[in-house]
Amino acid sequence: RRGEPTYVQGLDPNEANVRVFNLLDLDPIFRKLIVQPQAIALVQALIGEHFLISNFTANIALPGSESMAIHADQAIVIPEPWLQPWAINIIWCLDDVYPDNGATLYLPGSHQVARVSELPRDMKTAMVAFEAPAGSMIAMDGRLWHTSGANVTRDRERALLFGYYTADFIRPQTNWNASLSAHTLDNLDARLFDFLGLGAAANLRQSSVILDPADH
Repeated sequence: RRGEPTYVQGLDPNEANVRVFNLLDLDPIFRKLIVQPQAIALVQALIGEHFLISNFTANIALPGSESMAIHADQAIVIPEPWLQPWAINIIWCLDDVYPDNGATLYLPGSHQVARVSELPRDMKTAMVAFEAPAGSMIAMDGRLWHTSGANVTRDRERALLFGYYTADFIRPQTNWNASLSAHTLDNLDARLFDFLGLGAAANLRQSSVILDPADH
């Protein structure tokens, strides 16, 4: 409705892989979902108390969609080496997810890979699928290398919601000031406002470990 593309050239192989961007601006239900207590608990368990919501999108694999480029989401926003978990995806499954309808494929153990040079050349053959019933929530370390599977069914869609959270010193993928409507910005609750990095002060948490020269 705003002229935004529904697929990403260079990442998505064809237009049967449909993306819906800026979910937070489309309906209040998404603003509730992204701060769901179970999701926030998983985020903080992996990357710590201080984080930002970097992106929130839908990915719908229609029949005929193919596998996208293999990638790790932390590698998109942080250069190597990837030594610590600074990003996480929380995935909500709107449909049953299984190999034939385009389940996400991941390389087991690849969250321990620090550099691209450490990846196996034949990693696509070693990938396995996330399988989950509709209504499930999947937590995925941002360092995990993965891709979407091909949807080889005739009439089954696979719709997933991807909430992408990162450590608070990483610039979000979405500029929320520019993306959210004035109405949405005016109606954000204080907690979500902070999680989107919209406060006037930012990236000050390390001040707690600054040493007083008088003590040294």
